[in-house]
Amino acid sequence: MSNWVSRLIVAIIGVPVVLGAVYLGGWWLFSLALIAALIALHEYWLLARPLAPLAPAGYVGAVLALVGAEVGGISWAVGGLFTTFALAFGLKAISEARAAATIAISGTVMGAVWIGGGLGFLLLLRELPDHGRLAAVTVLLAVWAGDTFAYLGGRLLGRHKMAPATSPGKTWEGFVVGSAATIFVAFVALYHQHFLTIGQSVALESSLRSQRRSATSSNRC
Repeated sequence: MSNWVSRLIVAIIGVPVVLGAVYLGGWWLFSLALIAALIALHEYWLLARPLAPLAPAGYVGAVLALVGAEVGGISWAVGGLFTTFALAFGLKAISEARAAATIAISGTVMGAVWIGGGLGFLLLLRELPDHGRLAAVTVLLAVWAGDTFAYLGGRLLGRHKMAPATSPGKTWEGFVVGSAATIFVAFVALYHQHFLTIGQSVALESSLRSQRRSATSSNRC
């Protein structure tokens, strides 16, 4: 199965689930964020294995950040993340890993903050009293658009490698196309947000994309 086909299958299954959870908010979105955090952290520990990360501390800190974001707001979320430091120092004291304490602890904290903190702020966005649902949906749409168009731009236009050693598939052309798509989607989704609903914003974005595809097809003909 090609990379593109697998991405398409994941999108068909995952997009309705994610958007539904964002629409409902509350513990529905928290549950989805928790599952995503645990999966993402597992993948991160595999990538960061040379740093000898202290995985239990990262799991606890990320989960507490999500719980804090859901029940107490930003201060509780940050407090949950800070527990990663204390647990990481404690685990490093009894760990037999050869990596230096600075490397192991910083790698652990990075995973918790990057993944747990990022998903925690998605929960915080959704709970905003004004346009929280719109803000959360906009973030997801912008991220999906950026990732998808970066992939397509890299496949179709990619010539200059962005990071050959760490990520040989990434190109500067894909980065530019993905960034432009992210900005465009965010602008469309939030355009005149005082009177456009989420459905209208998404419909407008879809309409503009369709018009762009039609224009591109016409130019090719």
